[in-house]
Amino acid sequence: MKALARYCDHGEFGGYHYIDVPAPICGPDDVIIRLKAAAICGADMKHWFADLEGSNTSQTFNSIRGHEFAGIIVKVGENVTAWQVGQRVVSDNSGNACGVCPACEQGDFMLCEQKAGLGLDNNVQFFGGTGGFTKYAKIPGNILKLHPRALWEIPEGVKYEEAAVLDPVANSYNAIAQQSKLLPGQDVVVFGTGPLGLFAVQVARIMGAVNIVMVGLAEDVETRFPIAREVGATHCVNASSEDVVARCLEICGRDNLGLVVECSGANIALKQALEMLRPNGEVVRVGMGFKPLEFSINVITEWNKSIIGHMAYDSTSWRECIRLIQSGALKIQPMITHRLGLSQWKEGFAAMADKSAVKVVMHYDEEDRELKEFGELDYPDDYDFFA
Repeated sequence: MKALARYCDHGEFGGYHYIDVPAPICGPDDVIIRLKAAAICGADMKHWFADLEGSNTSQTFNSIRGHEFAGIIVKVGENVTAWQVGQRVVSDNSGNACGVCPACEQGDFMLCEQKAGLGLDNNVQFFGGTGGFTKYAKIPGNILKLHPRALWEIPEGVKYEEAAVLDPVANSYNAIAQQSKLLPGQDVVVFGTGPLGLFAVQVARIMGAVNIVMVGLAEDVETRFPIAREVGATHCVNASSEDVVARCLEICGRDNLGLVVECSGANIALKQALEMLRPNGEVVRVGMGFKPLEFSINVITEWNKSIIGHMAYDSTSWRECIRLIQSGALKIQPMITHRLGLSQWKEGFAAMADKSAVKVVMHYDEEDRELKEFGELDYPDDYDFFA
């Protein structure tokens, strides 16, 4: 089968190779999924950019990538009783956790310092799981025993492609619904027009925010601002040409702006967020930047403003987001701008890079080639393919 794999030497970012790999072997506690949809995440893009100038020449296989994926179970290990062949499932991309740290004790497996994500971290070396940019993925039995909610059944009425993007949905839900103190009737400003920002707009709408302001750049005006309005933004502010703080305060009024969700990772966005926020307000910082701050944050002391760090989600996030998608309260279809075969992965990454795409969902499209090479392989007669 084909897979999009990361290659790297000595821990550097490394780039992608589209290669042939053997199907995963199902151990006694493992679950094998036939992938139906896998989405490109912003976290995948750094490996794309690593190869653009041809500077990465790594020849060491690291892992099969893709951590946002959904599919159907085609094989379970002999010890597995919680899952059955034929169930439609989505992975929360948990692949490993220690089980004994304070984060694990609270069920925050994504905050475990020993965590490893399927298709996101160096999963081959550490725990033997696989990511979703391929035909078959393996969910390791060790994580299923520690964290049974590493898999969720996809309910009736929810498509594979909708389930596959639950990672950013659950991130945004956790950031606002679980981490902030947003009250119905308040206003919210969201910086960043990527999936996290656009889903944050939706969560703010569901929670009863009155004005929901999306802040983006000139390149967002054509594609992403219309989607933001479609999913709940009441206003869009172009930071390339407008005074962001003045415009947001004009829309919201300082007394009403108790929450800013910063999804861009830009230092200037954090500075502007603190400037526009009312006393006792909160900034939830979802985006990540890597440059040191060049401004004072004394305002958080002077006016009791809070900067809340955000990372990932927990099982509560997933449970409620699945219900919200099933109910229609969360809109997924406007977010999926590109649907491509896995063999077209370069096209998908390029669309993400130039921001013509919001969410790219890929499906495995190598069946014709495999039919010629291996003969007929189909459910339920291909289980021996896994050895």
